[in-house]
Amino acid sequence: MCVGEPMQILAAADAHARCRDRHGRTCEIDLLLTGPQPAGTWLLTFLGAAREVIDAERAGAVARALDALDALARGEPADLDAAFADLLERTPQLPDFLRGP
Repeated sequence: MCVGEPMQILAAADAHARCRDRHGRTCEIDLLLTGPQPAGTWLLTFLGAAREVIDAERAGAVARALDALDALARGEPADLDAAFADLLERTPQLPDFLRGP
């Protein structure tokens, strides 16, 4: 399973961007899969590469879920209903290829 992390672009040049994660740390992110993006853009990243351009609302939802998982890993309580509200508010759908004829 892959776990993407939201990051916001601080500065970009060609196929790389300097980004800030939800903890305020900065790192270089590869933009080859998304193409060039302007400063301020939110990305969903994995292993040092941008996988998807996302909006601030989606970035916040992912950050809340990751913060809850971090809390659980430390043995602290977490409000999972709030952290995963986007999953609770929808009915799961099977992909077309798994649906019967």
